[in-house]
Parts: sequence; structure tokens; C-alpha cells
Amino acid sequence: MFNPSRKSASAPTDSTTLIAAGTAIKGDITFGGRLHVDGTVEGAIRGDGAQAVLTLSEHAVVTGEVQAPHIVVNGAIKGDVTASERLELASNARVEGNVYYKVLEMSAGAQINGKMVHRAEPPRQLAGPDSRGDAP
Repeated sequence: MFNPSRKSASAPTDSTTLIAAGTAIKGDITFGGRLHVDGTVEGAIRGDGAQAVLTLSEHAVVTGEVQAPHIVVNGAIKGDVTASERLELASNARVEGNVYYKVLEMSAGAQINGKMVHRAEPPRQLAGPDSRGDAP
């Protein structure tokens, strides 16, 4: 029965999805909340929302582009990685592709075979003289 006090059917931001070891997925994945990968993914992975967190264990293998605000890698990625907020590369991380990040934490032993590109905050526009409210 319909319950008007119930929130939307969309996934809450604190939910966690698991792709277990031994699981292979072919196709693109879009997630909100948290996604933990122990298996294999052939396709792009995209985290939507400012709180999206992608974690790849030491057993994880991803072939495709990876995008999320927060990414923790301890497995292998063959494709570009874009972390709009924070990227953590643990000691077993292996990335074959370009890495785009705002904040990077990289442990000894992590490997990147590609370009590393820092993406700072977008430039802020200064207010023009008409926006101060003192224009005639």
C-alpha cells in the first residue's frame, strides 16, 4: 500500500553494493552511495552524487573508464580514472590509463601507466561592477 511518509524508492546515499569475487559483469554500471568490487567488470563504472564512493579490492579487475567523486583502488584498472574529489591508490593498485584527480593519496608499490593530471577547483568568476548593487 502507498505510504506518503516513505522516501523515494531511489537508493539511499549510505547503501553499499557488492560485486563479489568470482562475479563477472559485462556492461556499464552507474551507482549512488557505495560500490565495492571484488570481482571483474568489463565496462565503464560511474558514481553519481557527491557522496558516491567506489572501492576496488586487491582481487578486482576493471576494464573500462572509471568515474566517481571518491575512489579507492587496490586492484587493477585498464582505462582512464577520474576522481572529482579524492583518489586513493593502495599498494596493490595497478592503473593502465590516465588518472585525473583533485586530491591524490598514493601508497608505495602502486603503479600508474599513463598521465597523471591534477584538476583543481574550477576558476571562480569575479563579480562585475553591476552585480554589487551600486550601479546607476
